[in-house]
Amino acid sequence: MSAEEILVYAVELGKNSCLYFEELECDALCKEKILHRVLRNVNSQLLVVRPDLNVAAFEDVTDQEMQSGKGMHFSIHCYKTTTPLAGMPVAFSVQVEDKSYYMCCERECGEMIVRFKEGDVPKEIPGESNIIFFKKTFTSCSSKAFKFEYSMEKGMFLAFEEEGCLRKLTLKKLSKDEVDETMKISLSNFSQNENHNL
Repeated sequence: MSAEEILVYAVELGKNSCLYFEELECDALCKEKILHRVLRNVNSQLLVVRPDLNVAAFEDVTDQEMQSGKGMHFSIHCYKTTTPLAGMPVAFSVQVEDKSYYMCCERECGEMIVRFKEGDVPKEIPGESNIIFFKKTFTSCSSKAFKFEYSMEKGMFLAFEEEGCLRKLTLKKLSKDEVDETMKISLSNFSQNENHNL
């Protein structure tokens, strides 16, 4: 048998003449592991979610504030994938007081907006989802920093943009060979003394 041939066994003919097979991998995303990290931008500011103000922005945070973790200790939900070249599929959630919020993207007035909605990240995602981002190395020489591409719009990445005195979390279009420092995100353990790897 050559590497291109795949042996499959038909199991049954279902409704509407759909043929079902045995031993094929499903395209659904299944949660593999959860990592607990803080997200830092290029200025070493931490991403802080404030659901009461409907804002997520990178801020200067003291060590004491970071240890309290109010809106800045993220769970990064890593999913298994059948298409590893796109990057590792991840979803983000954060605990604020006694409530859990997940990151998602929505179109509003023709523009993609990053939001945090109350609720939990699902264990399995059967198809496309507005909560999935593909984790990619920021540059080949920057292996400890990442960029996160929105799974439903190729070329759109998490970034920050200046809005008054805030550095708000947003989605930004990136052309193929461009390097944009506003998209550079490092993942750190809650203690600054620990390593920054995922």
